[in-house]
Amino acid sequence: MMFTSRLFSFRWGESEAPSPAQATPAAAPAPARMVEAASSQSEDEPGYRRLTGDGLGKYNERDLAPVAQDRMAKLAEFLWQSNLLANRLVELPLAYLLAEGVTLQCEDPEHQKLLDKFWNDPINNWPLKLPSRVRGLSLLGEQCYILNTNEASGFVRLGYLDPRQIATVVMDPGNPEQPIGVVTKKDTRGRNHKYRVALPGKDEELFSKQTQKIREEDFKDGECLLYQVNKLPNGSRGRSDLLAQMDWLDAYDEFLFNELDRIGYLRSFVWDVTMKGSDTKAVEEYDKKFRAPTPNSKFVHNDQIELKAVSPELQSADTSESARLLRNHVLGGATVPEHWFGGGGDVNRAAASEMDGPTMKIYTARQSMLKLMLEEIGRIVIIKGSRTELDADDDRCKVTAVFPELANKDLTKFASALSTVATTVVMLIDNELLTQERGLQLVADVAARFGQQIDAEKELTAAKAEYAVRKKARSTDDAFNLTADERDALAKGQADPAGQGKTSNKAG
Repeated sequence: MMFTSRLFSFRWGESEAPSPAQATPAAAPAPARMVEAASSQSEDEPGYRRLTGDGLGKYNERDLAPVAQDRMAKLAEFLWQSNLLANRLVELPLAYLLAEGVTLQCEDPEHQKLLDKFWNDPINNWPLKLPSRVRGLSLLGEQCYILNTNEASGFVRLGYLDPRQIATVVMDPGNPEQPIGVVTKKDTRGRNHKYRVALPGKDEELFSKQTQKIREEDFKDGECLLYQVNKLPNGSRGRSDLLAQMDWLDAYDEFLFNELDRIGYLRSFVWDVTMKGSDTKAVEEYDKKFRAPTPNSKFVHNDQIELKAVSPELQSADTSESARLLRNHVLGGATVPEHWFGGGGDVNRAAASEMDGPTMKIYTARQSMLKLMLEEIGRIVIIKGSRTELDADDDRCKVTAVFPELANKDLTKFASALSTVATTVVMLIDNELLTQERGLQLVADVAARFGQQIDAEKELTAAKAEYAVRKKARSTDDAFNLTADERDALAKGQADPAGQGKTSNKAG
C-alpha cells in the first residue's frame, strides 16, 4: 500500500464555491470508493490525493491550485518551526549563503552613497532583514516587495507583501515567462490591489504596446518587486524548497514519535503472581489485598506463591536502519550529505570532502540567483534615485552584490598545483617552447583558485618594467661596474657616486 500523506490530503474541488444545485438538500450519496494509490486515481474520481501528486491545478497546469498554494505555504512554515530536519534543510543553506554578510558595490562614488543609504535605511535595513527575506523565499517559493518611491528625491523604501496575500500573478500576454503584475486577494472590505512588476528599464523598451496598455490601465496601485524560485518558465507562482519533502518530513517525525512510544512500552513491566494449588476464590481474595512491592522493600511468601516482574517482548527489529533510510531519503532529496545532520555512517574525512561537492553546487546556484536579484534591486534603486536620467545598461548603474565564500578552500592542493605549473612554465620558456605571456596565463588560471585575478598581458609588461629598474639598481651597486674614481670614493667611505646620499664602506 502506498504511503498516503496526512499533511497533503485535500478533496478535489474544495476551493470552488458550490453551485445552487449543490446547495439544495439531496439524498445522502453512496459511500465513496477508497483509493489507496494516488497514481491510480483519475481526476473525476472522488477521494483524496497527495498534494505532491499529478493534476493538482485546474488553473495553469504549471501551477498549484490556489488552495494548494496556500496550504503549501502554511505547511512549509509549520514544518520549519516544528520539524528538526525541515528546519536544518532551510537554515543550513542560509548560514552558508549569508553568515558573513552581503554588500552592494558600485564603481560610481555618488551612486555608491545612494546604495549605502538604501541598504542601511532603518526601514529597508537589509543587513538585519536579508536572512529572514531569504528564508521566506526558500519556505514560500517567492517574495514580493512594494516599491515606495519618494517623488522628490527618488529614494526607495520597500514594503513587504506576504505571498499568501497574492491572488494572481499576471503574465505578459506575448511572453508567458515574464510576470507583469501582481493582484492581491480582497480584504475585509472587498478591495484588492494591483501592482506593476518593476524592472530596470522603460516599459516602451521592454514590452509590446498591448502589454504597456495593460500595465498602465490595470495596475495603478504602484510598483512591486517579485522574485520566485522552483517554478517552470511559464508558471506564475513559485514553490517552496520543502514541497517535495513535506510528506517524508512528516513521516520521519511520526516514525520517531512511534519509536518513542515503543521505547516506553519496553521499559514497562507487570508483576506476575503465581499461586500454586489455589482455587479461583483464593486467587480473587489474594488479588484484593495484594500490594506491589516498592523498591528496596521485602516480599514475604511461602512456597505456594511466586512473584516476578515481566517485561514485554515485542520482538521489534532494530529500527536504526529504518530511521537512517527515511532520513537519508529526505536529505538526499535536498542534496545534503548524511554527516551534515549528525549521522556519520561509514564516511571518513576524505569521502566526506568529496560528498560536499554536489551540495556546494546547489548552494552556489542559489547564491547566484540571490546575487542577480540583489543586483537588479540595486540598479532599480540607482535609476530611480540618480540625479541624471540613466538607462538600465549604463555602466554607472552597474551594481555588484558581494557574498561570502560558501566554504573554506583547501589551499594545499592548489599551492602544489601552482608550484608544479610555475616550474613547468619556466622550463618550457627556457626551451623556447612557450611564450612568456601564455605561460603567465597558465599561472593565472591556477592563481584564480586563490581569488587572485591576473591580466597576463598587463602583468607581463609591468614585470618587465620592474625587472629593468631592479637590474639598473643592481648594476649601480656593483663596484666592478664603476670607474676607478668611483671605486676610490667608495673605498674612502664618501657619498654614493649615484648621488642618492648613501655612504658605503665596501672595499674597491
